Amino acid sequence: IMTLGGLALAVGILVDDATVEIENVHRNLGLNKPLLQAILDGAQQIALPAFVGTLSICIVFIPIFFLSGVAAALFSPLAMAVIFAMLASYFLSRTLVPTMMKYLLGSELALYKLEFSEGASHEALPNADIFWRIHRKFHVVFERLRERYLAALRVTLEHKRLSFAGFTLFLLLSLLLVPFIGRDFFPRVDAGQFRLHVNAPPGTRIEETERIFGEVESLIREIIPPEELGLVLDNIGLPYGGPNLIFSNSATIGISDGEILVSLKENHGPTEVYMRKVRTAIKERFPDLKTFYQPGDIVTQILNFGAPAPIDVQIVGKNQDENYKLAKELEQKVTQVIGAKDVHVLQVRNVPQFRVNVDRIRAEELCLTQRDVATNMLISLSGTGQTSPSYWINPQNGVSYSVVVQTPPHKISSLQELQNTPISDNSGSSWQLLSNLATIGRGTLPGVVTHYNVQPTINIFAVAEQRDLGSVASDIQNIIDEYKPKLPPGTTIVMRGQVESMDTSFIGLGFGLFFAIMLVYFLMVINFQSWLDPLIIITALPGAICGIIWMLYASQTTFNVPSLTGTIMCIGVATANSILLITFANEQRREGMNAHEAALSAGFTRLRPVIMTALAMILGMLPMSLGFGEGGEQNAPLGRAVIGGLLVATVTTLFFVPVAYSVLRKKQPEPPEEIPG
Repeated sequence: IMTLGGLALAVGILVDDATVEIENVHRNLGLNKPLLQAILDGAQQIALPAFVGTLSICIVFIPIFFLSGVAAALFSPLAMAVIFAMLASYFLSRTLVPTMMKYLLGSELALYKLEFSEGASHEALPNADIFWRIHRKFHVVFERLRERYLAALRVTLEHKRLSFAGFTLFLLLSLLLVPFIGRDFFPRVDAGQFRLHVNAPPGTRIEETERIFGEVESLIREIIPPEELGLVLDNIGLPYGGPNLIFSNSATIGISDGEILVSLKENHGPTEVYMRKVRTAIKERFPDLKTFYQPGDIVTQILNFGAPAPIDVQIVGKNQDENYKLAKELEQKVTQVIGAKDVHVLQVRNVPQFRVNVDRIRAEELCLTQRDVATNMLISLSGTGQTSPSYWINPQNGVSYSVVVQTPPHKISSLQELQNTPISDNSGSSWQLLSNLATIGRGTLPGVVTHYNVQPTINIFAVAEQRDLGSVASDIQNIIDEYKPKLPPGTTIVMRGQVESMDTSFIGLGFGLFFAIMLVYFLMVINFQSWLDPLIIITALPGAICGIIWMLYASQTTFNVPSLTGTIMCIGVATANSILLITFANEQRREGMNAHEAALSAGFTRLRPVIMTALAMILGMLPMSLGFGEGGEQNAPLGRAVIGGLLVATVTTLFFVPVAYSVLRKKQPEPPEEIPG
């Protein structure tokens, strides 16, 4: 899926190399050159800048490889798909495309010669079919656009200070929007289902738990319209049997809790809206129940590493009683954070238990041990499959069946019946009742015990709803910072989960992006043999950043890994367009123009390929940005970032880069040295 996403990301830019080359060949044909000479000149003129631009796009994907964990596994294939596709595109545009132009553009030579004959009618030529007429009309309209652009660029170059001031003001205004955008690790995906975990009070019998779940299920059916409700499945109590317990990913811990899976039909309403309604209704009708939502889509489950929520506040320390009190106090504080929902302490305490206290002296007199008592009780309550698995193979079909000996549950329905459990040693020579060997007392114990790096922990989970994950986590971190000075010795509070992975990934992307920009800069220094030209080229990048910020703000999209990936792609394309512009401007200066005239000529001449490249990329990203289809929300931020960045970066390339060039390139280039002989 991610490699296909990489191809979808690159589909707009893959045609760029061929598009720029074909456009340049057409420009040379328009100069009344022979076909072969036009192809050679057109390919030669843009070979080096196109190569540098392709390398720039490939290099900016280096930050993806600085990611770690799940994000690296998801996005590294995407980056590799884009890089290899770009390299193949450049190779084909230098080999196959010129060959095809030689054989396919011959029919248009007469039409190009018509451009230089006065008074000739385009309709008079037999080759002037409907496509040529459409092309001709579009060409006329585009030439008018070029003339207006040239006039606007001339005004911009004449008011350089005002242009710099306006661009700087726009940049500052854009940066002011950053705090209002927020941060997420990955965008939320409407999976069309949700998993509701319900905790009844500890010690609730499974029959009562089943009745409660029936009422909750009826409430869900009242809220979700029948035409949108597909499936409601209850999973109450611990999974039956060892294999089910191993492979089940539910968080059930006993007979007093369970999970309700609700699956919606196609063309359903927003799943998150129904989840909010169900949560509110349960709190009003069942105040004694503790409920929270488990991740419903596979991406969130992976990013949470199996945890029920992306925010995991861990209180680490050996004093579990005091830490639990602190956790309940923190739970109340975190609940007050705007956007924090399903705040709960994972650990359930005061779960009823029977404690069997074996009289060792009495057992020794009867030639029994504590191990014998424990083994016999385990077999009676859980079956022989726990201690000595046995299988019977059907001789007719070869199918093996597990053979288990266990006391039927209805035979142990009271404490007295439990005390009548028979106990024997391994030989089975003598039998005693449990009541003769041990006393049974009532007590409580924790239902969940968790550790992190061997240290016992208390976990407080929370999810972010109707607010970005970064802002919610920041407010929770402020609460944690208030408690840290008050903690007893040996106790620490840390925030882990998806939040920790998000911070690590953002730091890796930020460092990698800075490193990639430096690599692109030094690559251009080697190509242009100048430190100044690459600096002029990257002046288009602030415009791309501003466009991304405005697009994310307007579309209510947060900064996340997909949108940052789109930022990387946008930076590469913006750099490639600026390289085309500056390369042509340098050629014009070598022919005798000053910096002002060269900037005008470069903008006028390279307007078409710059717009074509940007439009190809924008149109290629448009379906992705709309987020249609199953799971389309995941890559929508990527497309939006590319579109917003290229819209502003194209304007910056066409207006601000020429201004920067005319200001910084005052000195005329030195003529190339002639080698004697």
